[in-house]
Order: sequence, then structure tokens, then C-alpha cells
Amino acid sequence: MPDPVMLLAGVITAALIVYALTGGADYGGGVIDLFARGPRAKDLRALIARAIGPIWEANHVWLILVIVLMFVCLPKAFAAIMTALHIPLTILLIGLVLRGSAFVFRAYDDPSDEVQRRWSLIFAVASVVSPWALGATLGAVASGSITFDAAGRVQTDFVSAWAAPFPAALGFFVVALFTLLAATYLTLETDDAELQDALRAQGLGAGLASGLFAFVALALSQTGAPRVWAGLTQQVWSLPFQVLTGAAAVGALAALIRRRWALARAAAAAQVVLIALGWAFSQAPYAVPPSLTLAEAAAPSSLITLVLTILGGGAIFLIPAFILLYRVFGKRVW
Repeated sequence: MPDPVMLLAGVITAALIVYALTGGADYGGGVIDLFARGPRAKDLRALIARAIGPIWEANHVWLILVIVLMFVCLPKAFAAIMTALHIPLTILLIGLVLRGSAFVFRAYDDPSDEVQRRWSLIFAVASVVSPWALGATLGAVASGSITFDAAGRVQTDFVSAWAAPFPAALGFFVVALFTLLAATYLTLETDDAELQDALRAQGLGAGLASGLFAFVALALSQTGAPRVWAGLTQQVWSLPFQVLTGAAAVGALAALIRRRWALARAAAAAQVVLIALGWAFSQAPYAVPPSLTLAEAAAPSSLITLVLTILGGGAIFLIPAFILLYRVFGKRVW
């Protein structure tokens, strides 16, 4: 029988991956909105709103699932992360609220250009700040900078863990990666060649930026996140993982250059999945490295088993509902 704690870790990792592939692309749409220029900028913003409008709130279900699973099943890790990293997590939550509010008000407020520019700016800036804070939080956890005293209380101050170079670089990497996702997704949402070319340009820029930040983050991880560095460079799976991830990244850019929109989308999504798996494998078996393992952070095994059983039953209804949602409102992609 599989270890319930490791099964739980797999479910949390899978939920984070799905959130990156769905909610992450929504963030990226806001970044594209921020840099939209030229005579077709208004049309591009309209395309973004039409594509993410019906589904962007639903995509946050996966982030909520991660939070709930950690709160219930990994309470010690949840408490440590929420204590040490409450500043970037608060920034993330404020950004989510501002982003959603601005998106709605832009649709229903005064249609004049001045009012629309104001709401667009709030929506776009929040779409940059929120994924940066998410990436910085993940980077701070992976860095091993959260420390405990003998009684298990968090000793880390509230700034140094996430304001270090590695978490900051990882935050910018996440922003660039989500922008690449959004650009490749949106090319399939329109037949307008001019808009596709505008998205192609933004996607290529985001892809190059994500490559740059990936190299910077990897270099910084040698001292800023030793477990990540060891996992990505010194394990049996390190070289195949690096080759596959690099092939996906290059494939996404090559497909964009050749205007192979569906292939670009698949390659960008594969890149995100591989990067998330690399982070998870590098951190295992720790919930908060280097001192709190998943087993030490876990609630009683009976509780975890019960939660996973209920989650499996709920997935029977949740997953088909999401598939139906995407089929109804994303027919071009399907």
C-alpha cells in the first residue's frame, strides 16, 4: 500500500502543476496586457479578457486545494511557511484581490479610455506581482532558510528568507514562464494573424526571459538553495531531466517562430510540468528543508488517508466539471 504521506505530496505537487498550467496562464495574460502596444492593443486586451473571463476564478480552486491539504495534512509545515513567509503570501493575496477586482471593474465601469487604462494598469501590475510573490515563496521554502529552535518554533525573520537573490530570481522566472504559457495559449484563441503575430513576439520575449532567469536561478541555487542545486545537477536523473526540459523550452520557441501554435502550446506546458517536477524531486523528502521532513510535518496517517479518500471521491465530480467548463468556454483550444 502506498505511503499516505508520499501520496499526499504527489497530490499537492499535481495540484500545483495544474494551477501553474491554468491559473499561471491567467497571470501571464495580465503581463501581456501590460506590454500590449500599437494600434491593435485594445483588440489584444479584448482577446485576453474573452479567453480568461469565464474560467479564471475557477482556476484558483487548485491553489485553494493546496492550501487546504497543507493546513489539514501538513500542519507543522503550513504553520512554518505561513509564519516565516507571511509577507510575500500577503502580497500574493492582495494581488489576487486587486487583479480580480480590476478585471471586473474594467468590464463594467465607464468605457472611456482614461478609466479603462486605470483598471488595466491595476490588473496588469497585480498580474506581475502575484506570480512573483508565489515564485519567491516557493524559492524561499526550497532555499532551506526557514529554521526552527529546539521547541519547533520558527526562528527565521520575516524578510531574509524571501528577499534573497535566489527566491527573487525564481519569482521573475515564474512571471516569464507564465507569460510564455499565456502567449502560446492565446494564439489558439484567435484566427487574426496580426494578433497571433503580436502574441508570437511576446511569447518569444517571455521564452528568452524565462531561459535567462532559469540560468540565473540555477547559478544562485548553488549557495542559495543547495538541495535544488544538488537535485538538478548531481542526481542520476539530473542530466535526462535537464535535457528534456531544455528540449521543451527550445521546442516552444521553435514552434512559435514557425507559427506552429498547437505545438508551441504543448511544448510550453511540458516545460512547466518538468520544471515543477524538478523542484518537487529536489526538495523530497522534506516539507521545509533542511530540517522538517514530510513525515515529521504530517498529521496522523489515518487522517491523511481519510482526506485522500474524500478527495478521490470529489475528483469524480470535479474533474469532469472542469473539462466541461474548458470545453464550453475554450472551444478553439479543444
